[in-house]
Amino acid sequence: MKYISLLFVILTIISCSTKTSMKSDFDYKKIEQIADSIQIENITVKNLFKYQILAHRSPIFDSTMIEQNVYRAHQKLWDSCYGVIFGDENGKKFNNPTGMVKWNRILISENKQDLITKTKLITDINLNKLIKKNLSKFSMLVPYQPKAKLSLLFTPITGIGFGGCNAEQFALELNNPGVDVEYTLTKGLPHEFNHLVYEKFRNDDPERESALSQTIDEGFACYFTYVFFDRKITQHEAVENMNQQQWNWYIKNEKEIFNKVKGFFSDTSGNNPLLRNDKIKLFPEAPKTLNYWLGFRIITKYVEKNGKDSWKDLYTLTAKEVLLKSGYQNYIDNL
Repeated sequence: MKYISLLFVILTIISCSTKTSMKSDFDYKKIEQIADSIQIENITVKNLFKYQILAHRSPIFDSTMIEQNVYRAHQKLWDSCYGVIFGDENGKKFNNPTGMVKWNRILISENKQDLITKTKLITDINLNKLIKKNLSKFSMLVPYQPKAKLSLLFTPITGIGFGGCNAEQFALELNNPGVDVEYTLTKGLPHEFNHLVYEKFRNDDPERESALSQTIDEGFACYFTYVFFDRKITQHEAVENMNQQQWNWYIKNEKEIFNKVKGFFSDTSGNNPLLRNDKIKLFPEAPKTLNYWLGFRIITKYVEKNGKDSWKDLYTLTAKEVLLKSGYQNYIDNL
């Protein structure tokens, strides 16, 4: 009887373990329902991660699926962006079918629980509906429809986060530890897409490489996010998903921040504390990125002075014109 009881306990443990494992595995049916790509106007979002998972569904790894539905589906991104950014040796992982198949073959075995978690998050938010809704609204708000391609993907070397090499080589690295996937998908897409719209107009500014121009660019993307969600999200959430305490630190130090960084507005090196406070640390206590917050504040004052819908003016104004017409200097002087 003791042996029978022991056997029963062992079988029960194995059974529970198996059920737990099955419950924590990928929901392939939901993953299959995710669209291969979604296009509204000239913006296409490609869900490459879908096939990076489905290639592992059968006992035999589907290398053809990786080549056709992951590599060739957005080949310029892999060849001309990842292949170049990560250098000659690592570039071989990305710029050919053999390299892509090799690392995708071991992708899940080395990162399974993280990929399960990220994929479940995506299927739970109904990705198809979310992207269609956001892209449709975006196309109605902006004065120009950029031609852009964004791929949602997993990669063995993270470094892009959410960005790319040009408008048609954009990526969202779902397994990047520095990316809040839920926030990015639900709140971050309008921010990045507004950069693509504004870039067309910003290129007409002869001082487009200045720190002030970059500050207005990032601040505008944050403010556009605030507008996109009908001003129903908080301002601090629109700026790098800050919390209230972090926002309060900026407001408390607003005058000192502006007076110390305005001397760097014309700098074009990119190596200044306004853009690189994380390295130069003019304000070591700053909880987020200085120029995102400052650009947002300048644009906020512009809209307060010129009317609720005046944010649309920014596409055709130079950065200097935005600062001047915002009255921000006068606001600071009177603090």
